Amino acid sequence: MISDDAPQGNGSQTPLLDVARVLALLDASRHSLAALAAAVDLASQRHVELVALYVEDLDLLSCAAFPFSCEIGAQSGLTRPLTPDSLENSIAHQLQRVQQALAEAVAGRDLRHRLEVSRGQIAVEALTKAGPGDVLVLGKAGTSERWEKRLGSTSRRLILEAPCSVLLWDETHPFRRGPLHWLATREDDRVQEEATPTIPGWLASLFDGAAPLPVSHAGALERALTHANAGGLLLRRSELASLLEEDGEVIGRVSLPILVIP
Repeated sequence: MISDDAPQGNGSQTPLLDVARVLALLDASRHSLAALAAAVDLASQRHVELVALYVEDLDLLSCAAFPFSCEIGAQSGLTRPLTPDSLENSIAHQLQRVQQALAEAVAGRDLRHRLEVSRGQIAVEALTKAGPGDVLVLGKAGTSERWEKRLGSTSRRLILEAPCSVLLWDETHPFRRGPLHWLATREDDRVQEEATPTIPGWLASLFDGAAPLPVSHAGALERALTHANAGGLLLRRSELASLLEEDGEVIGRVSLPILVIP
């Protein structure tokens, strides 16, 4: 159920307080820019600060120091040397795209927002900046999205380790409002209603109600959502870990937005 009140629940439920801040991790990829739009909508609805995070990838910069480093054109397939100077120029260009995207996304809105730029390992920087009351919004895939439909390594680490709720956005299909699906158990062919998670009102800005999915395995989850084209999927972190242990790529194949809660 979705409620505008502070969550009330028993010990089996995960309490979720209202949003303190909305953090959006950006890299100028298609998925990340779609996630930014969702983050702006959520922050505007809850009247909280939007913090856009852009991390200059230290691992990539370190790779450019090797004399044999090269980059491959996504369209042409041609290789060219990857040098520290060329990479710095590429990062500066990407930052300009992020700044422009942020300005366009918040244009005309009365929304507190800022861009935080740092240099380091992307996941480490994001984990350091996130707090328990925040919602971290990120794209399912980053710059590797063009190669195949899979969960990026940075996204995987963040949804498993973030100290806050994480909204994982998928731009494979245009988002449509619909129910927030959650994993339910069955006993005597009946869904166990007492397992229904309490979902706070801030999610009402993105989803319409909640709907149980009586599945417990990765394959069954994928089959249940094969034709789903609206709404999202709610997963507790323990449920997510079990699914990924069973099938490391199942989350990448679910095209709905996914909300991961502690």
